[in-house]
Amino acid sequence: MPDPTGPEFSVDDVTTGPHAHGFGTAADGRAFAFRVRGKTLRVEVYRLGATVTVPADVDVDGVADVDVTDVDLCDERSVTAAVRDAVATVHAPDDPRSADTTLVRALLGRLGALDPRGGSD
Repeated sequence: MPDPTGPEFSVDDVTTGPHAHGFGTAADGRAFAFRVRGKTLRVEVYRLGATVTVPADVDVDGVADVDVTDVDLCDERSVTAAVRDAVATVHAPDDPRSADTTLVRALLGRLGALDPRGGSD
C-alpha cells in the first residue's frame, strides 16, 4: 500500500482560522476531509471509489483525532502539515481510539484545576 502522506498527498482546499476545515487527496487516491472543533483536528478518510459528492458515515474508511493546541491555525502551511501528520495516523472508525473523549477531557481538566494541590500539571 502506498504511503498515505507520500508525494501525491494534496490538500485541495483549506480554510484557516479557529474553525479550520478543508479537503484533499491522500497519496493512495482516497479523498479526505478535515475540520477543527475546539482543540481537536478531525480527519475522515473516505473509501476508495466513493462517488457521491457528500460522503455518508458508511463511506468513512478511517479517522484521526489530533490535538492542535500547538498548531498555528491561521497559517495554511501549519494546518496542511497537521493534516498530513493526521492522515498518517488514521485508524478504523470502529477502533476504540476513535471515541469522542473531548467532553471527558474537558471535565477532567476542570476538575484538575480545582485540585487544591495545584492540579496534575
